[in-house]
Amino acid sequence: MDAPFRSPRVLQGADCARMPPVPTLPRWIARTLQPLPLAPLQLPLALALRSVVARHPYIFERLDVHAYKRFGLQPTDLPFGLVLAPHPKMPSLIAVRSLPAGLPIRIAGPLLGLIGLIDGSYDGDALFFSRDLVVEGDVEAVLALRNAIDDAGVDLVADTAALFGPLAPSGERLLGGALLQLKGAALATKREEAR
Repeated sequence: MDAPFRSPRVLQGADCARMPPVPTLPRWIARTLQPLPLAPLQLPLALALRSVVARHPYIFERLDVHAYKRFGLQPTDLPFGLVLAPHPKMPSLIAVRSLPAGLPIRIAGPLLGLIGLIDGSYDGDALFFSRDLVVEGDVEAVLALRNAIDDAGVDLVADTAALFGPLAPSGERLLGGALLQLKGAALATKREEAR
């Protein structure tokens, strides 16, 4: 039986003030990626989504009526967006140069913040109230998606590394290391900007 949706926890001003801003990727990464075609991203995105769904088969069924909506995800520090269609029988995640008009849901924020929402390293309420995350459109659908991800216990690195089969532990170290390098680069950029 599905658990009921949780209502968002209301943060007090002091809670938001204590949360450090989400680091953004260095601008050179976006400039480097800007001219590259998006087609090579489609297969890894499809495989990663398939791996997450294989490890958490009921994740999108928990969305109920919201499973048939499309979610626009806009990493504000990358030159492309993602469109998630969480249909329980045929979910898809595709990269687009810009989010199409008419999407019922748009979620924008730094890439590391969006990843942190999935793996639980960032609190969605705190990101929203600190304005590191911007949500437009159907907020109920966004809460349903967040609750489905939280309830499933998605570990983006481990779930994606499962694609490597028996080499999953090596894949997890590789993906985890790449994510740590991105975070390191983003934090270094934050320190440079603060000077």
